[in-house]
Amino acid sequence: MEHRLSEVRGSRNIRTDQSEAGSGDNNARASAMAMGFRLSSELIAGVAVGALMGWGFDRLLSTSPFGLIVFVLVGFVAGVLNVIRSAGVAPDRTGR
Repeated sequence: MEHRLSEVRGSRNIRTDQSEAGSGDNNARASAMAMGFRLSSELIAGVAVGALMGWGFDRLLSTSPFGLIVFVLVGFVAGVLNVIRSAGVAPDRTGR
């Protein structure tokens, strides 16, 4: 019985050592995935805010669909600029 328990404990140690060796890889993947979600949400948020503003202007001024088209394009450009700044490709010019 003691021999069998030592074998089981030994195999558990080997499995935990292997999982700890790959944990750095998993952390890097999780960090990259978090960054991807952040960048995509910033792009989507820019387009969504632009669409809402354009829809609001169209409803307020009865200029449908021109306000929506213009503000979706402005929102897309703002979203792309936010993604570029967040990714670190362009400098952040907000003065922080």
